[in-house]
Amino acid sequence: MKTPEKKCPFCNIDPEQIIVEHPLAVAKHDGYPLTKGHTLIIPRRHVASFFDCTAEERQAMLELLDDAKAILDKAHAPDGYNIGLNNGAAAGQTVMHVHMHLIPRYAGDKSDPRGGVRWIFPERAQYWTKK
Repeated sequence: MKTPEKKCPFCNIDPEQIIVEHPLAVAKHDGYPLTKGHTLIIPRRHVASFFDCTAEERQAMLELLDDAKAILDKAHAPDGYNIGLNNGAAAGQTVMHVHMHLIPRYAGDKSDPRGGVRWIFPERAQYWTKK
């Protein structure tokens, strides 16, 4: 098991920032939220790639995803969610400690939300208008 990295913000989470936890993972509010309630699900072990997580770590993350959703449903009553994970620098990962985003979505927060995560490539996002 890798030891915590001194400079890694996800190896050094203030306990007061934790929303819900599991022995292998934690959920905390995103420091730079895209929407009200934007939450991160993070394994406790310092590991960069989701694909390097153990099956138990992945399961813990999924359990916390459900737990965090229940908390956000009660606190903010969003109309939907985006769930995302940037894996590797080419995919946009900037903190090299794997973390899953749970992003609450609200009716009207974007004029046309169709395509969701496809908008990372705007020129390909509107597949429904292409013939």
